[in-house]
Amino acid sequence: MTATPSSSHRALILLIAINLVCYMDRYILAGITPALKAEFLAGDPDANAKAGLWNTAFLISFMLAAPVCGLLADQRSRWILIGISVSVWSLACGASGLAAGFLMLLITRVFLGLGEAGYGPSAPTLIADIYPLEQRNRMLSWFFMAIPVGSALGFALGGWAEATLGWRWAFFLVVPLGLVLAGLCFLQKEPRDNATVARKPAPKLSEYWLLAKIPSFVSNVAAQTAMTFAIGGLSVWAPTYIHETHHLPIAQVDLIFGALLAVAGLTATLTGGKLADLLKPRFPGAFFFIAGSGMMLAFPMTAAMLFLPFPLAWLPIFLAMFFLFLNIGPANTALANVTPPAMRSTAFALNILVIHLLGDAISPWLIGVIRDKSTWEAAFLAVSCVMLIAGVIWLSSIPRLVRDLNKAELGEAA
Repeated sequence: MTATPSSSHRALILLIAINLVCYMDRYILAGITPALKAEFLAGDPDANAKAGLWNTAFLISFMLAAPVCGLLADQRSRWILIGISVSVWSLACGASGLAAGFLMLLITRVFLGLGEAGYGPSAPTLIADIYPLEQRNRMLSWFFMAIPVGSALGFALGGWAEATLGWRWAFFLVVPLGLVLAGLCFLQKEPRDNATVARKPAPKLSEYWLLAKIPSFVSNVAAQTAMTFAIGGLSVWAPTYIHETHHLPIAQVDLIFGALLAVAGLTATLTGGKLADLLKPRFPGAFFFIAGSGMMLAFPMTAAMLFLPFPLAWLPIFLAMFFLFLNIGPANTALANVTPPAMRSTAFALNILVIHLLGDAISPWLIGVIRDKSTWEAAFLAVSCVMLIAGVIWLSSIPRLVRDLNKAELGEAA
């Protein structure tokens, strides 16, 4: 029995809502970092480096657990796995509000990462299964637009709660919403039983090495790693940089930064997906062309932010965000489209492992270390240069993508 359009859309809406909460929970901490530093790290000469470890702890647990969850998602009900995962990370987020010191907050961030690891590999593959190839990019773009919008909500909620209720309430307020969404997951049906996409039996562990033999998959993961290194470090520290360097109230910074992120991220993610759909019939390498071009344009905007006064600097910040998020839909759609359906969850899990291990598990800490020894400008420039590497990888890999898409589409149509 084929899934109806209405049931597919309901599943998509639920996954988008969960993704919004996922990134909101992640970025609450970035919105209240100055308050956390003042309470837990006051007078510490390595305060910024240690504050960066809160994000690193989350990402290490997230990336290490993701491959295990990817294997489970390829062989078990993804909705049950997602429901359990959302429950775990929601409770971990609430526990962050109870933290009495640096170490306790570090531990709760570890459990936040463990919870999100069950969601990251599963959700995109559900969308890839319930929508046909010609709709997949558009629907994944809607799903991934929740990344910037959810992140923006996290900044805004953190800044507002810290200014009105105290920073702990920023963590408490998201728990009920997360648990409600988790409960809805247990009512959903796994589409493998009735999807129009023919699924192969779950492959053996040794067969996952086949992913390394897909050239565009390898290039895509490498480019996303460089992109994640840059955007992960900058997004964690940008409000704190603006607050400390330009002496603007952190609640005001969080509100403006979050609003710009929401608008730029939403429009860029949907624009990137729309452009890819328009260009792909005439230019099959459009996924990588859009992703790479966006990264090349984001770097000069990021550099301009560091040398312009406020409020003028808000303009390059907005443009940098827009160009950075152009790649989200096309890059992830390309990843889904070149991998066999029965291995997609593990492909996304492997991507999660690599991009965080070599990407934003390092960059927030690195920015903190450089700032403790030098200036914010030096720290941000060192990290943002990696955007150019991401752009070059995507643009130079367009021929590989075209070949792999042709092979994959023939196999999926068979």
